Amino acid sequence: MHFGRTRQKILEKRYGTLTADLMTFRDSLIEQGCGKVAMESSSIYWIPIWQVLTSDFSLKLANPYFIKQLPGRKSDVKDAHWIAECLQKDLIKRSFVPEGILQQMRQLSRQFRRLTKSTLTCVSLHSNNSGIVVGSPRKEDVFG
Repeated sequence: MHFGRTRQKILEKRYGTLTADLMTFRDSLIEQGCGKVAMESSSIYWIPIWQVLTSDFSLKLANPYFIKQLPGRKSDVKDAHWIAECLQKDLIKRSFVPEGILQQMRQLSRQFRRLTKSTLTCVSLHSNNSGIVVGSPRKEDVFG
């Protein structure tokens, strides 16, 4: 948080990842007068935080590749300080985050691909091992 051009107020606190903890985090940011929030996109872990904060803040999702600090001396706290500094200097390029229904459709599409891959793996394993299975003397197609 900025106070003029010469003074900064830095608050460090850890929050949990459950919804109640994220709501407490959001309330703390509002209480401190924070208007902008930036976060690093890492896998899918940013999504719940984004969903909690999206209605109350101007959000920027940053690609980790573009805001990498020098190697070594890495920690979550140092990363947070670096991201905050980049946000204050407007150095973070906003990543594309789809709105509402489009985001849900992308998540469903990814889930469908995972389930299809899992099903094909099971069918493949079954058909490769079907000659080894001891039991019924007749061979049956259990997949239809």
